[in-house]
Amino acid sequence: MKNLMFVFFLFFCFISHASAEYKIGFVKVDQILKEAPQAAESNKKLESEFKVRTEKLKKEISELNKQEKDFQKNSLTMGDEEKSKKQKKLQDIRIDIQRSERELREDIDLRRREEITKLQNKVTKVIEILAEREKYDLIFYTGVAYASDKVDMTSLVLKELGASK
Repeated sequence: MKNLMFVFFLFFCFISHASAEYKIGFVKVDQILKEAPQAAESNKKLESEFKVRTEKLKKEISELNKQEKDFQKNSLTMGDEEKSKKQKKLQDIRIDIQRSERELREDIDLRRREEITKLQNKVTKVIEILAEREKYDLIFYTGVAYASDKVDMTSLVLKELGASK
């Protein structure tokens, strides 16, 4: 009799646990990274941080283009040695500009990744706060093939990020 009661007890515990409703949510991280106010702020920050270097590089490219046009225009009247020196000088300038451009791109990419990491950490904290406050049992934000609008809580996270600027 005790064994039968124990089996019924386990059966009812399993049924009650299996039939419990769970609150599940889903967050579109890519949408948050595009629409969060912090994303726009970090873009402006990066733009202003690298503005001087970008403008300097644009000027150098413009100057190189001007020098190349002048060279093409005047190359017919130059001697072979002078022409060769000028071509070498222009090539050296072009190489320096390409190196500067590559370094600038790498620096911008590095800083952008740093800003995205900061935003992702903030998003994770906001999701945790929302999950506790709204009593969510499970929230997905990567690797989901489909999520209905019923469980999509992206707008809540964006709203919370806007409030926590």
